[in-house]
Amino acid sequence: MGETPDPLALGQRIVSVLETGLRTATYKLATLVALVDHCVENLPRDPGDALDVPVRDLALRVVELYWPQVRAFDNRPLNQSTQSRARIPSAVRSLREAAGAGESGMSFAVAAMKVPAALDRALDEVALTLVQQPVHRLQKLPNGDGEPFLYDDSWMHDQVSRRTVAQHGGVITLFPGVAFGLARLSGLLRPALELLWVEDVRRMNRWLDADSPDVAGHLFGRDRISLAPARQALTEAFGPTCFYCGTRTGGSDPVDHVLPWSRVGIDGLANLVPACPRCNGDKRHALPAVSLVDQALARDRVLLEQAAEAIGWPTQYDRVVSVARGLFRGEPQGSATWAGYRTSRRLDLAHLPVWLEVD
Repeated sequence: MGETPDPLALGQRIVSVLETGLRTATYKLATLVALVDHCVENLPRDPGDALDVPVRDLALRVVELYWPQVRAFDNRPLNQSTQSRARIPSAVRSLREAAGAGESGMSFAVAAMKVPAALDRALDEVALTLVQQPVHRLQKLPNGDGEPFLYDDSWMHDQVSRRTVAQHGGVITLFPGVAFGLARLSGLLRPALELLWVEDVRRMNRWLDADSPDVAGHLFGRDRISLAPARQALTEAFGPTCFYCGTRTGGSDPVDHVLPWSRVGIDGLANLVPACPRCNGDKRHALPAVSLVDQALARDRVLLEQAAEAIGWPTQYDRVVSVARGLFRGEPQGSATWAGYRTSRRLDLAHLPVWLEVD
């Protein structure tokens, strides 16, 4: 069993590194968001355990983060780096082109299913870029000083090769207790990183001004992903009713992410439900009650898989289970969860369903 660092101290150290010096790209922020999400989804059994993070898994999450962001904003592309060659956005744009996504709101999960070979090429490029650029600088101050506190980066540098990455198992090993600390901080750290991201994008795109449309909405907005096919498929499979209150829904009513997108972006059908505007607006970004996630996962899996296959959409069932496990077990005892319109329920960590046990 490893020693568990204090999550608050860990978060303060991360923020202090980010706030010291001028960031020349949004890559550090993307890497941290991806690390936090990986820790939530792969929560160790013991809080003091170390955790191996495959570089390609990190790359996959980074590509997904930039997927909606590389689209034009107010008819212009947004710079995400002060350098002339932005390798990560370029790789994501190439993937969008291969998937035929263009400027549309095609879900990344759908695109990943359509063009696996193009996705593989993008991941190769982004994985190497991450190790050469943000990963080995993430724990250092501008003068290069800084004791590693997240992972060992002694073998990483600007010119590190794919061969060297492979020799290290293609993984970044988080120090004991760091994974649990990052997962515990996810509800606070992720929004803070998004705010810094918006600030950086505004600084790197001087043409943006106070009258510009919602930059944050463009970068992290959930309404820019087209969920219309999912709405129709779910309605045909389970009926035109709100998942939360049972009222009848129409063709323009919302599709809700049961596990909120603000905590982790899962567009698979296992995490999507039809909702009425009242319940959708009341729930917003709240963590749902365990019973609601249990209810969503208890839907007929045969019907769910058939609905997904009919529209070429993933279910991501196992991923929903893993993320729910990390989110709930990372929450403090007694946290408020959303249980229905104007209804909350306290989280009881001592009485969780069996499927929330850590493997």
